[in-house]
Amino acid sequence: MSVITRERIFQIADEIDSAGQNPTLSSVRKRLGGGSFSTLSKTMAEWREAYVARKKRPAEPAPQDISERFLELGWEIWAMALENANARLAGEREAFEAARIQLEADKAEAAEVADQMATEVDTMKGRMAALEIAESDARNKAEGLRAHNAEISGQLAVAEARVVEIIRRADDLSNELARVNRQNSELVNTLAESASRKESPSSKR
Repeated sequence: MSVITRERIFQIADEIDSAGQNPTLSSVRKRLGGGSFSTLSKTMAEWREAYVARKKRPAEPAPQDISERFLELGWEIWAMALENANARLAGEREAFEAARIQLEADKAEAAEVADQMATEVDTMKGRMAALEIAESDARNKAEGLRAHNAEISGQLAVAEARVVEIIRRADDLSNELARVNRQNSELVNTLAESASRKESPSSKR
């Protein structure tokens, strides 16, 4: 954005006025591409004062025929008329000045409110952007957690299968051990019976 100067604001306001349009605060700001409402409001007030000064025309002199016809009284009547007109004009100017001051105060207040609203809008945009980033991060973390949970679930399934296999093998080993123990017991009994027969008296005769 280019630097907004008083001359630039006056130039744009003159261009809009030359085009037969009313150079409002909004239209000038739009042509500028932005700017503070407070600054624009003050500068546009200066432009309007200069505009009124340019448009003013000097009071018309008394017509020549009246000057000739009334000679002595004419000037006195004309002076009285001017005095009355000036008095009315002074009253109107006073009322206009009071209205202008009130209008400027209202415009300044409106510009301040507009600036505050623009700041709040920018703040809300920043917060929304931050929330969108936080939402995206949370979504990515949730996806990561789901993938991690799926991986853990797979590992648990493998571990459960291994536990079942270990239990099955333990049962097989236990059964095998029981069978060996039975065989050992039977062998011991057989050996004991054989030894007993060899040592009995009947066997010695």
